[in-house]
Amino acid sequence: MIFAAGLGTRLRPLTDDKPKALVELNGQTLLQITIQKLQKAGFNHIVVNVHHFSQLVIDYLNANNNFGVDVLISDESDFLLDTGGGLKKASPLFIDKEPILIHNVDIISSINLTDLYQTHCKKQVLATLAVRNRPTSRVLLFDENNLLRGWKNIITGALKLPLATTVPDSLHPYAFSGIQIVNHELLQMISETGKFSMIDVYLRLSANHPIMAYQHDADYWNDVGKHEQLDAAVAYLSRK
Repeated sequence: MIFAAGLGTRLRPLTDDKPKALVELNGQTLLQITIQKLQKAGFNHIVVNVHHFSQLVIDYLNANNNFGVDVLISDESDFLLDTGGGLKKASPLFIDKEPILIHNVDIISSINLTDLYQTHCKKQVLATLAVRNRPTSRVLLFDENNLLRGWKNIITGALKLPLATTVPDSLHPYAFSGIQIVNHELLQMISETGKFSMIDVYLRLSANHPIMAYQHDADYWNDVGKHEQLDAAVAYLSRK
C-alpha cells in the first residue's frame, strides 16, 4: 500500500493545485518513484489511498496504465483518515493473505524492500517497522530484542508504555522511517475507528504481539515533505 492521501501543506505552493503524490523530482512524480521502487522489489498488487485532489491521482494512474502494475484506489476524498484509518478502510482491497508492505509516498530512500520483506517473514512477527537513528521530536522505543515497547515525545517528555513493567531507560529510541510491513491478520485487530494513527495501533498491540524494528542506518533516507528536502532528494536521484 502507498499512503498518498496527505495534504502536503508543507510543500505549498507546489501543492496548491495538485496532491503531494504528483510533485515531481527530476521529471518523475513521487507516486511514480514509489510505485516503480515497489515494482522493482517484486510487488505487483498495490493499493493507493487518495484524498487531496484525488481525481488527479486517479487520472494520472489511468493515463500511465498504472505503470504496469495492478493498482486499486482507496478513496478518502470525503474524509482524511490518517495512517491507521486509511489502512483500515483499504483492508477489503488486499486480495490475499500475504504480509502487506506500506510505504509513504513522500519517502525517498535506498532501503532494500526485498530484504525488509524477507526479514519480516523470517522473524514471524506481527509487524516490522523500518527505523533509523536520526534527529526527530518523536521516537519509538525498542528493547534489547528490537521489539516495540513504547513511544516518547522528546520535546514534551510525554511517554507511552503499553507494558507497565517496562523500564524506559533500558529502551533504545529510533525514528520511524515511514515504511512498514504488517501481517494480514493485523487488519482484523484494528479496533480503532475514524481517523487515527497506525503508531497508536502498534503501541496497543505491542503489549501482546511482537512488533519488530528493522534498522537501516546505512541507507539513504529522505522525507521530502519540505522544500529543502526536495532539493536534497533531487541531488540524490541525479546521482543514481
